[in-house]
Amino acid sequence: MAELKSRRVILKDYVEGYPTEAHMELLPAAPVDEAEEGSVLVKNLYLSCDPYMRPKMSRPLHQSYTAAFVPGAAITGYGVSEVVRSSRPGLAAGDLVWGMTGWEDYSVIKPPFTAILTKIQPDDGVPLSYYTGILGMPGLTADLAGALKKRFPDGIDVYFENVGGKMLEAVLLNMKVHGRIAVCGLISQYNLTAGEKDADVGVRNLTSLVSKRIKMQGFIEPDHKHLYPEYMAWVLPHIKEGRVVYVEDVADGLDAAPAALIGLYHGRNVGKQVVRLTNPDPK
Repeated sequence: MAELKSRRVILKDYVEGYPTEAHMELLPAAPVDEAEEGSVLVKNLYLSCDPYMRPKMSRPLHQSYTAAFVPGAAITGYGVSEVVRSSRPGLAAGDLVWGMTGWEDYSVIKPPFTAILTKIQPDDGVPLSYYTGILGMPGLTADLAGALKKRFPDGIDVYFENVGGKMLEAVLLNMKVHGRIAVCGLISQYNLTAGEKDADVGVRNLTSLVSKRIKMQGFIEPDHKHLYPEYMAWVLPHIKEGRVVYVEDVADGLDAAPAALIGLYHGRNVGKQVVRLTNPDPK
């Protein structure tokens, strides 16, 4: 096989406040390291832009469930890839997978991340890009109070929290007694500077947790990885029958990845933000 070369997007330095494209850099193509024993060499097809990536751009000051990005190294995230070479049992060249990969043309996936690569069935009948969103990790995640009251006059039974701040305050006012809140992220807090965090009074209306006996619990996607087959069995038919409608915002090319990620934090995307590196998908 001819020598493989790969471009990559790196984080130049740790970020405080809102990230910009200047915090990232697309490096020219360089030779790809040979896949070592137990690793999987993949060609990346689609990259996922996700809110959780913002805290990973900050200097690590506290223990977290996920490691910070390393300045000078390729940014990592969930994506869809084609296997080029594999020394992991059950994966062979040509297989399509989704899992953790690098923001680069080709990636060498090493243990323990090889264990969470999930094979995509070619006859699923849905676009490959869906595995960066509804069929991948995220699928498993104004006068706001007045607007919610209008939409939910009888109150909210269950709320999926990924915003925090004013949104969470408005939701707490509109929850039903014994309502449930599943917390997977707090994107409104990710770009605050140290000074803004110190000045932040936090979420008000927490007394609603007591008065309405609300259950509020945090979780991350790996907690429920074992439920993925059950989820797929439910969601795939719903997508094909049009009962679940999924919207994507697709940016083309690795060079477009930094702008796509930054746009996510400014609300510029409409639907799940995806970066398409190639166009292998005939669907």
